[in-house]
Amino acid sequence: MSKPAVDIGTYGVWYGMIDTLATPEAQATAQLIEELGFGALWLAEAVGRDPFVMSSVLLSATSKLALATGIANIYARDAMTMNSCQQALAEAYPGRFLLGLGVSHGHLVAGIRKHDWSRPYSYMSEYLDRMDNALYFAPKPAAAPGRVLAALGPKMLRLSADKANGAHPYFQTSEHTKVAREVMGPDALLAPEQMIVFSDDRDTARRIARAGMKIYLGLPNYYNNLARLGFDESDWVDGGSDRLVDAIVAWGSDDAISSRIRDHRDAGADHVCVQILTDGTPVSDGEFRRLADLLP
Repeated sequence: MSKPAVDIGTYGVWYGMIDTLATPEAQATAQLIEELGFGALWLAEAVGRDPFVMSSVLLSATSKLALATGIANIYARDAMTMNSCQQALAEAYPGRFLLGLGVSHGHLVAGIRKHDWSRPYSYMSEYLDRMDNALYFAPKPAAAPGRVLAALGPKMLRLSADKANGAHPYFQTSEHTKVAREVMGPDALLAPEQMIVFSDDRDTARRIARAGMKIYLGLPNYYNNLARLGFDESDWVDGGSDRLVDAIVAWGSDDAISSRIRDHRDAGADHVCVQILTDGTPVSDGEFRRLADLLP
């Protein structure tokens, strides 16, 4: 498939911690992100706000910023509901909502939601077909908004190009971005996420990075993907080896961080959404401004 109709620009912000903010603060943050020229704000779905409700709240508080789900869990709602959520937002806010879908992780799907997570790839493929055939009798957007998939391995990357409009890889490297582009071909949207830490101090930066990476190091999806890129069990000990931490999280000078973001673009990314890791506090306005200033 071709790229989606939604224009998310070259750079965006991935901000899972927006769920820790009260609604007025979240709206003010979205307004700042828009003011700074970012093309999109990416929202997560785990155990916080519903991403469609939050997208509506933030879209109503801004005028041109795109909202993207990174990702909406396909086990959280059936395909008909997912389609209706997408269509309603895309019609209400033309060109400003991008649906990112994913199979999430076993501990969230089977453990918390109590769904069967035994065939995530097949379930995703069948789910996309059901979305395409879902009944929806309300007004539709003028242009089909398109969708992207959370994809890491070659099968899901190919599905992202065949049954969706691209991929949103998370917790990976620019080397993976190059692989993803080769697998998907030139026409699909490729929008990887990149974690950063604003610190020149090696020990401080790695400590913050390890705290941000901790939850992901126990998830098979990410282990399997990084193993394909040459990492092994030794890189998972003690919160992640220095090699792994430095590969996943960009830190150091503004030039060093800018260069890491540019690496994704050079590897074939159309859009890079940047996640600022902090020492447990919400991202400050100053950090968002600093990120906007250093983007290549």
